[in-house]
Amino acid sequence: MNIGMTLVLQAIGFFIFLYVTVKFVLPPLSEAIESRRRTIADGLAEAEKGKASLAIAQKEVDKLIAEAKAKAADIIAQGEKQRNATIEASKGEAKTAGEREKASAAAEIAQLSVKAKEELRDRVAELAVAGAQKILKREINPQVHSDLLGQLKAEL
Repeated sequence: MNIGMTLVLQAIGFFIFLYVTVKFVLPPLSEAIESRRRTIADGLAEAEKGKASLAIAQKEVDKLIAEAKAKAADIIAQGEKQRNATIEASKGEAKTAGEREKASAAAEIAQLSVKAKEELRDRVAELAVAGAQKILKREINPQVHSDLLGQLKAEL
């Protein structure tokens, strides 16, 4: 065999190998590479969307936290306002109750004073009758002299 023929047969074998590789091996390999590239590109695009969504979600969370803090501050302010109103109402009720008790005590004192005066008048009338009995040396009948005793009580 001659070197020229060997080279020609090797060249033909190489071209057949090249033809088979280009026809049957390269298309699936190229399709797999392209599919992989698309998958990676889609993944990167989704990652960018995820980052954007995360940033938007973080802004919304911050906004919700700020709103919650403002709402909590409003609730605390309303609670303090209600507490102060309740304290003022309780003070007013206590003052009113104290004034009622004071008025009741004053009325009771006035009633007891009137009662004491009445008892004192009765006692003075009895003492006056007893003194008159001693002076006159005889007994004075309270039923008979009721008009005179009533007039004496009124004067006292």
